Amino acid sequence: MAKAQAENERPILVLSNRLPFTVHRGSRGLEQRPSAGGLVSALEPVLRKRGGTWIGWPGIELQDKEQLELEGAPYRVAPVRITEKEATRYYHGFSNRTLWPLFHSLHERARFDRRDWETYRRVNQRFADAAVSAYSPGDIAWVHDYHLMLTPQQMRLKVPDAQIAFFLHIPFPPYDIFRLLPWEEDLLWGLLACDVIGFHVSGYAHNFLDCVERRLGARVDRENMLVEHGDRTVQIGSFPIGIEFDLYEKQALDAPPSKEVRHERIVLGVDRLDYTKGIPERIRAFERLLELYPDYREEVVLLQIAVPSRSQVAEYKELKREIDELVGRVNGRFATSSWSPIRYLYRAVPQDRLAGLYRDAHVALVTPLRDGMNLVAKEYVTCQVEDPGVLVLSRLAGAAETMHEALLVNPYNPDECAEAMHRALSMDEAERGSRVAALRRRERRYNVDFWVRSFLTAAAEDRQTLRPASHSEFETWLGAYLSGYQCALFLDYDGTLTPIVDHPSKALLADSMRSALEACAERADTDVAIVSGRKLEDVRSHVTDPRLTYAGNHGLEVSGPDLPPFRHEDLVHYLSRTDDLAKELERLGVEGAWTERKGPTLTFHYRKVAEPKRDALIEEARSLIIASGFQARDAHCAVEARPPIGWDKGRAVLHILRSRYGRAWSERVRVIYVGDDLTDEDAFRLLAGLAITFRVGPADVPTAASRQLPNVDAVKALVEWVGQRETFESHTPRLVDA
Repeated sequence: MAKAQAENERPILVLSNRLPFTVHRGSRGLEQRPSAGGLVSALEPVLRKRGGTWIGWPGIELQDKEQLELEGAPYRVAPVRITEKEATRYYHGFSNRTLWPLFHSLHERARFDRRDWETYRRVNQRFADAAVSAYSPGDIAWVHDYHLMLTPQQMRLKVPDAQIAFFLHIPFPPYDIFRLLPWEEDLLWGLLACDVIGFHVSGYAHNFLDCVERRLGARVDRENMLVEHGDRTVQIGSFPIGIEFDLYEKQALDAPPSKEVRHERIVLGVDRLDYTKGIPERIRAFERLLELYPDYREEVVLLQIAVPSRSQVAEYKELKREIDELVGRVNGRFATSSWSPIRYLYRAVPQDRLAGLYRDAHVALVTPLRDGMNLVAKEYVTCQVEDPGVLVLSRLAGAAETMHEALLVNPYNPDECAEAMHRALSMDEAERGSRVAALRRRERRYNVDFWVRSFLTAAAEDRQTLRPASHSEFETWLGAYLSGYQCALFLDYDGTLTPIVDHPSKALLADSMRSALEACAERADTDVAIVSGRKLEDVRSHVTDPRLTYAGNHGLEVSGPDLPPFRHEDLVHYLSRTDDLAKELERLGVEGAWTERKGPTLTFHYRKVAEPKRDALIEEARSLIIASGFQARDAHCAVEARPPIGWDKGRAVLHILRSRYGRAWSERVRVIYVGDDLTDEDAFRLLAGLAITFRVGPADVPTAASRQLPNVDAVKALVEWVGQRETFESHTPRLVDA
């Protein structure tokens, strides 16, 4: 209990697109006005109590000498400076022209512009830098919404042990929609740097799990809502946001009778003017109600409030024009001398007046085409303190997952919406009262304070871990793929078959891994090759099994049963030059650095070099390697010097496959490749579509591999499964003529 209490007192960093106040440039300089909205009212009390920093954009471009007045604030505020040009591309561009429509499954409205994307990445980095500057050990960084989906990873790279959580306030789309985004992997990597990722409802959380599993090849545990991201585990959860129930209830009790409510019954729509809200579809549904049920004419009014939003954007101007025309058409069709069927208010309404409208409206028509949650539905039922009304709610709003007592409709079906309005308007008081009472009871309990507490509690908890990779998982991933085919299993050595150690000589093959390799080698339907950056004799002496194929020096040298010995023909030009290069590198004389000579290649190791000295050392080593006529390639705490002859592990794998199985090998053989290093990415890229590939180890960089494995133990489980899998008749002989 004491530990839980201590966790609940930890300071938080709130990262959101906007600060908790809006900034305006007036006659007296910069003026600050408190921001409206549930997020501010929910988080400000937490920051006041626990301490921390709110990081956000002031909403305007601050001039060089302009500073916000922050003295006397109950918590720290860190403004992120964004120019007007950057705001156009980061906020109006990528955030709201790309992510907003795509995540609301309105992909035909999405625009993909690389310049917008690059600005989005740059601004996200600025938020991450501000968070790093404000962060203290023990803080919880809580990142909010689609504007900042890259920030968690950018922060993690600089503060590896930080506690980072993210909450998405809009829907997360299904895989088939999400993968339309050209930069979808980057966003997934950005989010998976978090410890906890929260969504409004379970459907969005499962969409996210689908995307990371299918696009990144990550292991997921759907029962416990976990993602294995390299050597880290990420908790996924659903946290339905609530509202300030007591505040809205009090406003509804105190509000005077609404002037808009006369003798007619009111069907109320309240929305920000946005194409996701379904306002044109709602007007057509109300028109259909009047067609189907003429008795409602002169008896019922649709009162539609549309709060101006993004009025400078062409799409929103067009939406307003469409709504104006629809209202005019319906009113022109049905209006009488004393009655207009639609009253349309294009303006914001004060909160106290809105609470009275909620209370007095007979029906709330909340029918977005897609919505993360929709708080209007919650505000309406909270304000039902007198004669109970009826909530008609879109099935496509997140709120529909919990607000079961509402009348749920498909907003694209005007007949269904019209029938729901008819049912709501004709519903007896007893049924109305029962439905509203259940809805209010839930919203009172699961209010915004509950949302904050539950999310921060989850963010502070110790993370679960996924169970070790099992044979049943490998059967699911690989069973059908290998069935009836010869299996060609390619494995890196260091970091894949053995853990990374401080010196290559200490990387010894464990007995259990050796046994797993031997079981594979004994099968007639399986061939195993070790593809390593070590020199050929070195890797062969560590594994020793003569039945395996060995490729050393990143595949520049190959030897194996039934294969002619291979050594790249251009190596002769470089054999005599590596000694001179090695001497040049050794003259750098930095403690902890050393050079591994491997014949035609060499590796400059800096694992034991102190961190402050690394960057300059790496740059100098790369310069020497390039100046000597070699290609400089990054590896694990090392720089490889390789002949620039267009050969790598991927090409070596293709050479082995063609030599062993013939030119038509892809019709007869199924390939698995497992590696952990940046040099294995060459193979991952070349084998895309030709193999199932696995990247082993931390997930701090993107990979071209099909799937990810956390460590050497998971590789051993994979190799064991390959050796023990059920035998099927192979489609290919072991050896064919090339």
